Amino acid sequence: MQTAVKKTKVTKAFRADEISKSFLEAAVGNTPLIRLRRVTSELPDAVEVYAKTEHLNPGGSVKDRAALAMILAGEKSGELTPEKTILDATSGNTGIAYAMIGAARGYRVKLALPKNASSARKRILKLYGAEIIETDPMSGTDAAQIIARELAEKFPDEYFYPDQYNNEANWKAHFATTAPEIWWQTQGRATHFVAGLGTTGTFTGTARRLKEFNPELVAVSIQPESPIHGLEGMKHLETAIVPGIYDAKLADQDVAIATEEAQAMTRRLAREEGLFVGPSSGANVFAAIELAKKIDGEGVVVTILCDGGGKYLSEEFWHKS
Repeated sequence: MQTAVKKTKVTKAFRADEISKSFLEAAVGNTPLIRLRRVTSELPDAVEVYAKTEHLNPGGSVKDRAALAMILAGEKSGELTPEKTILDATSGNTGIAYAMIGAARGYRVKLALPKNASSARKRILKLYGAEIIETDPMSGTDAAQIIARELAEKFPDEYFYPDQYNNEANWKAHFATTAPEIWWQTQGRATHFVAGLGTTGTFTGTARRLKEFNPELVAVSIQPESPIHGLEGMKHLETAIVPGIYDAKLADQDVAIATEEAQAMTRRLAREEGLFVGPSSGANVFAAIELAKKIDGEGVVVTILCDGGGKYLSEEFWHKS
């Protein structure tokens, strides 16, 4: 006996571009929050350290959130139109997010980034079809920002310039998504938040919202200890162009991290936790654990795993003991 199958009326036919938009908006964010166990084995049970696995976003980093928010904001305002090219400065991850989203939504993408950005990042950008302008490696993203801004000012009808370092949609993406996810995933128990500074969007947006949920929450920002460092995506703010979206009043503490400390923790995360992430993630976790050691009593410390380790496979630090 055959079972009757009820026919349903299709009221709307999805176009390919609508499906791609739905995919991106559904796939970005809602990343797992995991408790770190082995690298925190010396901590008392009452002090918990959690990592938000942002490297599991479709573009491989936390920057997917901000890039998608800035592109959607550009479309909504009418500044981003089909004939324009998305142009911005990047250290790599936001650029990859722009390139991925641009490919899915049909936009050309041009990016200025330091010449010493990892070769893997450049290959990924080119695979997505992005055009790359390489800038002075000794000036970090500062030189890239200057070049991108000059191009945008000279050819305003040709480019949509999100300017991630000064775009309010950057931090608002984390205010609207990252922080509420952390609060829900910790069941409202988060007491400390730790994140590195680059564009400062992740720290600014997440810390601002978490402090609304819990005014007693301690927010700790971290940055490289010197201008010359190996932590791609992070800024030494004393010697760099300070992003316009940065709010220094949000940080209860600001901690300097050595590249070697971050790299050592990155190796440990792979070997002891099974987490293949990049050095900025190692910096965040190192700082979170050092903070956790000073907590008297109970504490729930949350930090960010910024991106995956695949972009750094050519780096020598993986081979150290």
